[in-house]
Amino acid sequence: MSAMLWRSSLRHLFQHPWQAGLAILGIAMGVAVVVSIDLANQSAKRSFALSTDAVAGRATHHIVAGPSGLPEDVYTKLRVESGIRNIAPVVEGYATLPRMPGRTFRLLGIDPLAEAPFRSYLSDTTNADVRALIAQPDTVLLSRATADEVGLVPGQDFQMNVGGFDRSVRLVGLLEPANSISAQALSDVFIADIATAQELLRKEGRLSRIDISLLDSDNAVLTLETIGAVLPPGAEIVRASARSESVEQLTRAFDLNLMALSMLALVVGMFLIYNTMTFSVLQRRALIGVLRAIGVTRRQVFALIMGEAAVIGLIGSVLGATLGVFLGRALVQIVTRTINDLFFVVTVRELTVEPSILLKGGLLGVAATLIAAFVPAMEATSVATRVALTRSAIETRAHKLAPVASFGGLIVVAIGIGLMLIPGGNLILSFGGMFALMVGFALIIPLGVVLASRMAVPIIGSAFGLMGTMAARDISRSLSRSAVAIAALAVAVSITVGMGTMVNSFRTTVEDWLETSLVADVYVSPTSLFSRGVEATLAPEMLRRMAATPGVESYSTYRSVRVMSSNGEVQLLALGTSPQVFKGSRRFKEGDPVTLWDDFDAGNAVLISEPYAYHNGLGLGSTLILRTDTGDLEFQVGGVYYDYANSRGTVMMSRNAYDRHWDDDGVSSMGLYAPEGSDVDALVESLRAAAGEDQDISIRSNASLREASLEVFDRSFAITSVLRVLAMIVAFVGVLSALMALQLERARELGVLRALGFTPGQVWALVTTQTGLMGLLAGLFALPMGLAMAAGLVFVVNRRSFGWSLQMDVPAAILIEAVVLAVVAALAAGVYPGIRMARSSVAESLRGE
Repeated sequence: MSAMLWRSSLRHLFQHPWQAGLAILGIAMGVAVVVSIDLANQSAKRSFALSTDAVAGRATHHIVAGPSGLPEDVYTKLRVESGIRNIAPVVEGYATLPRMPGRTFRLLGIDPLAEAPFRSYLSDTTNADVRALIAQPDTVLLSRATADEVGLVPGQDFQMNVGGFDRSVRLVGLLEPANSISAQALSDVFIADIATAQELLRKEGRLSRIDISLLDSDNAVLTLETIGAVLPPGAEIVRASARSESVEQLTRAFDLNLMALSMLALVVGMFLIYNTMTFSVLQRRALIGVLRAIGVTRRQVFALIMGEAAVIGLIGSVLGATLGVFLGRALVQIVTRTINDLFFVVTVRELTVEPSILLKGGLLGVAATLIAAFVPAMEATSVATRVALTRSAIETRAHKLAPVASFGGLIVVAIGIGLMLIPGGNLILSFGGMFALMVGFALIIPLGVVLASRMAVPIIGSAFGLMGTMAARDISRSLSRSAVAIAALAVAVSITVGMGTMVNSFRTTVEDWLETSLVADVYVSPTSLFSRGVEATLAPEMLRRMAATPGVESYSTYRSVRVMSSNGEVQLLALGTSPQVFKGSRRFKEGDPVTLWDDFDAGNAVLISEPYAYHNGLGLGSTLILRTDTGDLEFQVGGVYYDYANSRGTVMMSRNAYDRHWDDDGVSSMGLYAPEGSDVDALVESLRAAAGEDQDISIRSNASLREASLEVFDRSFAITSVLRVLAMIVAFVGVLSALMALQLERARELGVLRALGFTPGQVWALVTTQTGLMGLLAGLFALPMGLAMAAGLVFVVNRRSFGWSLQMDVPAAILIEAVVLAVVAALAAGVYPGIRMARSSVAESLRGE
């Protein structure tokens, strides 16, 4: 393309800064949302990976066992009897500090004499003799940066809460990490001697794992075989990388869901770019006609429009990537809290900015801009020279294409439905189907605008007189611009309808599930360090005190642990209860709790949750292999029950069976039952008085626990609320851009109206009525689009992501709010253009551009 055409293009952009600026802002907001979500996700996972790598060190394999860990004599046999030196024992758990509420620390117990091949902590220690860590009980090490943050110095005693028990420990040294990455990895880790950690975590005589380093071993296979021959039946050797792979698998669906939802903002931005480039072509139709008349080729005109789009996309993407970093800093804590609630413990101190994510977001922004600009660019090249010089050509073409676009939209909708109905669990196809639905509905909107505006003419005319009639007709007459603005706003509002309906459906389902699952009057558990579950156990004396409290008629016990199965690691729930409670405390998808009790209590059958059955292709009568302390055992699936507490699924067995197969007498929580008609609040107070101060425990009534569970649910979906708001902001910018374009395009027409006697107030009323009607149409079009999106999220995406069956609940309030939101957004976006139109000079308007 010649320099003359480039100068013409740049001159046009500089002459219309608002138009170009709004387009840049729209694509920047879309890119910012995508980048910020990706950065927040990656920061959380990187923080977990750093912490895990710091704890694992240079280990290549781990020896692990069941819930109670490994007997410590296994380490002795390996090191002394088998002569294996590159191994190290580890005891691991979690702790909190009263002086730092809400922050979780990892407690790592090690043998300093065996650490050299694995971790360099001790060589990085200052201000202390490592012998103090070995010789003195209740002593720990901490990184210097964290010690300064917490306010601790070497030699100082402080309180630490481990498993609900307050313990006094002493800081005997500081860790000096060699670099910033190591410092971040060790920021929330306490190092203790193995004996101290065992005592603090109440794991006397047990190890969490044994690390193995085979980096320098010439006989790695032989070494592993030697180790395997010594291990007890319930132990196994796993690769050190297996944990990271498990986390990646655990969060894959969560990451994909967030990324797909964040892309919606970019899709809305594409409508804005399309609108901007279409109007840019419309503004220069006379110029394009002249250029074509003097010999400029179609290819050069196409390059001119696409070049402008590339410039807008590049600037918007760079700005969006920058905004994404700042937005990511605000979102990272929300995402981290959700990951803590649903998956694993992670503490993110700062946002990690990865250049690859910024580059990916920038490329997405440029690609989205070029795709959106393709159709306007083709229109600019496909119109004959004579027609390009005709003012009404573009609108005539838009009206002719509306039925064709609607027919194509119906085909795209059908394709989208087909993609979502394809058997299997492919999430990418599911989201592809949802995006196809959105595009299909958007293609139908232009014809809908024509039909709706025609039907609205007599209604609006009778309500608002001449102004209403003109406003309704102008929407259809300027279809090339109004339809795109209405479609952009409709897509954004449909996101609020779809997400809102999905969240409400999920919440309603969870509320119903809690009603049937939480049947005890009071629940007792150790104070949880994080929302996803209880790691600690109730002390035996606490169990006896709770059960013996006056007013307690009976109780059930629960033990929640993670064990290995034939399908990987799984959450195992050991339930100790009565047949009456069992039969009424679960909603079964498959199986009959009345006839199942005997086999369940005897350990002949286990129950699996619906997500576990879905992800692993199991059902009633299937078999499942679990690794017990006595070896691998096969269990038959006696029933499938609904459960919404774990997205990867749970296996449930009776406490009797659990005690036979695992050497673990721990109790994670207990449910207490009072006689019918008792005062539950009074019982809670009696239990708190009986508990004493030995162990920090949580005592909550049935209603209180349900409320707390729903609070966790609401936190988990806080990020979707943020995405809904951001999508609306992008749509607001799009509507504002369209209305600004309308003002410029209709300047001469409005000038004629002013010359005929229209007052500025009447012009403002005309513009306001038109924008309000556009918002109303967008809101009405958003309802079917949003409900279709909600159905896809509830019945397809959610099912394939997490395996949950949800009941779709569509409250009227969400639908009403959506229409009101669309009208308010359109009216707000039309305030400034309306004022500009009302105050414009009659002479300037009649003179034209």
